[in-house]
Amino acid sequence: MIPVEPAVLGAFVLAAGAVVVSPGPDTLLVVRYALSSGHWVGMATVAGVQLGLLVHTLLAVAGVSLIIASSPVLFKAVAIVGAAYLAWLGVQGLRGSGRLGLGDSVPVPGAKACRDALLTNLLNPKVIVVFLALFPNFVDTGRADVTFQLLTLAATLVVINVAWQAPIAWAALAARRWLLTPAIARAITRGTGVVLLVFAALMLYQHLV
Repeated sequence: MIPVEPAVLGAFVLAAGAVVVSPGPDTLLVVRYALSSGHWVGMATVAGVQLGLLVHTLLAVAGVSLIIASSPVLFKAVAIVGAAYLAWLGVQGLRGSGRLGLGDSVPVPGAKACRDALLTNLLNPKVIVVFLALFPNFVDTGRADVTFQLLTLAATLVVINVAWQAPIAWAALAARRWLLTPAIARAITRGTGVVLLVFAALMLYQHLV
């Protein structure tokens, strides 16, 4: 049996992709360090972000699995709160101006870039909540392989993140011009906001109706 049904995985890719593409400190740090120190340092920054995601993955897998094992009702409550949080992110995206403000920066070594990205990701409360918001809504608790499902979703999230950030690190100058174009920035923030609102509505309907 495949760990996650193709339709569920496809829905997860859309929801997770909207979260990843939404402007945040991780992506801005990648752009900033790649611009100041070159694309290899930018790639080191991307690697640091993924190390942070791996730590979040282990914590989320352990936490979500524990919730499922201890209380199905609590699991449902976490899923509902997570869906509500996604809705809040969607509203913030629709209300946002699209201004990303990269600012100026100075050259840094690759090791520092990786460490800074790791800490930025680990200490970002949004990442923790997103893990708890996304995962419970795409897990079939009626199956015995819950941990394997969570690991599959986590691996998918890391792939999406790398697919978005690595090209930005490699072509930072062009990415900066692109991300700082007001029309493009607004389209990204508002487009992802709509996607998150749709998924939040579907998730709330699933758990409340």
